[in-house]
Amino acid sequence: MRSLVGTAVAKLIAAPIGAAASAVGDFVKWATVLQPFWMGILVSAVIGIALTLPISSAAICAALGLVGLAGGAAVAGCCAQMVGFAVMSFRENRWGGLVSQGLGTSMLQVPNIVRNPRIWIPPILASAITGPIATCVFKLQMNGAAINSGMGTCGLCGPIGVWTGWMAPSEQAVKLGLTSITPSAFDWLGVALVCFVLPALLSWTFCEVCRKLGWIQEGDLTLDR
Repeated sequence: MRSLVGTAVAKLIAAPIGAAASAVGDFVKWATVLQPFWMGILVSAVIGIALTLPISSAAICAALGLVGLAGGAAVAGCCAQMVGFAVMSFRENRWGGLVSQGLGTSMLQVPNIVRNPRIWIPPILASAITGPIATCVFKLQMNGAAINSGMGTCGLCGPIGVWTGWMAPSEQAVKLGLTSITPSAFDWLGVALVCFVLPALLSWTFCEVCRKLGWIQEGDLTLDR
């Protein structure tokens, strides 16, 4: 009986989820041709949102072959969601929540987002800031496998993808004329700030503002309620 119910539910929601993922992919494809500043904001925010939603940001990035600056913006957005939720919910979820969201998935917060969508404001704002910083300040490119652009800090795949792209660019990156580089201290600083430090600081700051405004209440970010 359970299997029948599961099959029926899957059949019911598969088409809408597929359509949503396709629409996100089309939007991202359009956004990648914009100037780096606007592209950084839009790609970072949208791919970050897709990572937290029950659709696959990694699959979208892989399907689009999202590498280069656009891939860097996607990495920024995904890291902002995962690190952001992990840090801003630390008071509720402590170390277990920090690890499960920061190295696992921010999708764990979906039930809480449904209950109070305003908890999503801090990491989305953080991604809209770190995205253009990645593309315009650090020129951060994700030239590893395109799927890593949509992984964020899940198993550290996003930052590792950036590093492997420096050492040995993926086939998609090579097609764009990108070659291996010897990363400078500035490049490493960019990865550290964009993937870890800024998402944590910005999300925590925006969350504290939202808490003071009463938009986020104690317990709104608690997992397994």
